[in-house]
Amino acid sequence: MASAESGVGLSFSAGLGGIVAPEYFGSEDYEAGVTGGFEFGHLRIGKLEFGDPDPNAVAMGLRPRGSFRLIGPRNDSDYSELAGLDDVDLSVELGGGIGYQTNGFLAFADVRYGVIGHESWVAEVGADAIFRPTTELTLTVGPRALWGSDSYTSTYFGVSPAEASSSAFSAYSPGEGLVGAGIEFGATYQFTPEWSLDGTVTWERLMGDAADSPIVQSDDSFSVSLVLMRRFSFGR
Repeated sequence: MASAESGVGLSFSAGLGGIVAPEYFGSEDYEAGVTGGFEFGHLRIGKLEFGDPDPNAVAMGLRPRGSFRLIGPRNDSDYSELAGLDDVDLSVELGGGIGYQTNGFLAFADVRYGVIGHESWVAEVGADAIFRPTTELTLTVGPRALWGSDSYTSTYFGVSPAEASSSAFSAYSPGEGLVGAGIEFGATYQFTPEWSLDGTVTWERLMGDAADSPIVQSDDSFSVSLVLMRRFSFGR
C-alpha cells in the first residue's frame, strides 16, 4: 500500500531458544538443541509500504507471507545405527505463500526451497484456531501437512545402492508425496511491545514413502520449543 512518508523503515522480530526433538527424521531417540524464530513486521521504501508499523496490528484477510525452516545436519558418526550412510548437511529452506486470517482463524499454504543443503522443494499447509484469553497471551492449535519432492525424500529417507553396500539397510528410493501430517499447539506471551516468549508443541506422523523407509524407527514424533523473541525497528 502507498504511504505519504519517505525514507526507509524496517521492523521484524527475531529470537533464540531451545528445542527438544528427534535426533533425525524417523529416530525414536530425542535430543536437545538450539532453535530460533523470525517474523516479518513492516517495510517502507519511499512511498511503498508493506506490512503494518503497529506491532499490535493483526493482518486480516488474504495476505502474502514469508516462510523459513532450518534443518540440522545428520552425521552417521553421531548415530551408530546409521553407520555407512552418507552425511546430510545442514539445510536452510526459504520461500513464501498465502495466508488468510480472521480474529479467530488462520489458514496458510507455503512453498520453500532448500537454498542451502538439500536443494529440494517442499510445500506446507496448515490452519489454526486462535484464542486470546488475555491481551498478553495468544494460543493457537491446528493441523499441519508437509509435501516433499523426490529429491527431498531421497535426502532424508532414501538409501542409495552404494549406501546399502556399506550399511545395514537395503537400498530404498522414495518418491515425492506427503511426508508427514500432525498437529501444532502454540502459545505467545507478550511481556512488552518489544519482548515476547513463544512456545510450541508439535506432534507429527510420517506418511507414504517416508514412513516406509528402512531408516525410520518410529512413525510418530514430538517436539517442544521455547524461544525468546525481540522486536527490532529501524528507520522512522
